[in-house]
Order: sequence, then structure tokens, then C-alpha cells
Amino acid sequence: MTGFEYKVVPAPMRGLKGKGIKGTPARFANALQSVMNDLGREGWEYQRTDTLPVEERQGLTGKTTNFQNMLVFRRAIDVAVKEMPEVAALIEDQTKTLEAAPEPVVVDEDITSATETDAPVVDGTIGDAPDTPAEEAMPLDAKGRVSETLNAPFVFP
Repeated sequence: MTGFEYKVVPAPMRGLKGKGIKGTPARFANALQSVMNDLGREGWEYQRTDTLPVEERQGLTGKTTNFQNMLVFRRAIDVAVKEMPEVAALIEDQTKTLEAAPEPVVVDEDITSATETDAPVVDGTIGDAPDTPAEEAMPLDAKGRVSETLNAPFVFP
């Protein structure tokens, strides 16, 4: 199983001089690039930059809040399942559930091999349903109304 480990380092506060690099923004970018490349060679992948509050002492009894910029890196590591008991328990439960599940029912019946006797019976004939609306297919009384037996409410026993 693959997991990650994280490394958080402070972002550079000052630029880094270099050959052909002039100006504060270029020097700062060079310092940031240097930190990222150094950690990248060690296998760390840059994730994001966070600005977090830090409470510091000021004088004997005072406190002040400053903000620090932090660079977050991560790299993949192989984690043994034994080192994570909650994951091991989950995997064991799922394995037991799968083993206890009933075998699926497989029907070998071929649907395309229906015979003429399997066709629906409509109005005493075998074959397709008539091309008439459903009301016309219902049994009608002498006045042309749907039979009362079909309109009667169903009573539960």
C-alpha cells in the first residue's frame, strides 16, 4: 500500500544572488527555485505554500501574532498494512464479507429461443397485442362501458 510523508520548510525570506540574476523578484525566485530543486532531488514533490499565524512573545508579558510562509512537500512511501491497524481491520472485514456472500445465481436460459406458445394471449388469439388503446382491449358491457368487475375496489383479505 502506498502512503505519503510530508515535509514543511519555511519559505525563503531573502533572495539568492546568482550569475545574471538582477533585481529583488528575480533573486527571490532564484532562492525559491533553489529550495525546490534541492528537495526535488531528494524525492520530495512540491504541493503548496501556506501562510500560517504564529504567536510570539513581545517583551516580558506581551504577545504578538506574525505570519509565516511555509512550503509543503510530499513523497510516496510504501506502508505495510500491519502499521495501520484500522486499515488492516477494514480489509479483513471486507474479505470475510466476500467469502460469506452466497454464490450468484446464473440463469442459462436463452431469451431468443421463445416459442409461439410463449407469446401473449390477447382476445383469445396468440400473437402480438392489438394496435388499439388499452381501454378498447378491456372487456365492455352491453352499453360500451368497462366491465364493473374491473372497476371494483380491491379488498385485502
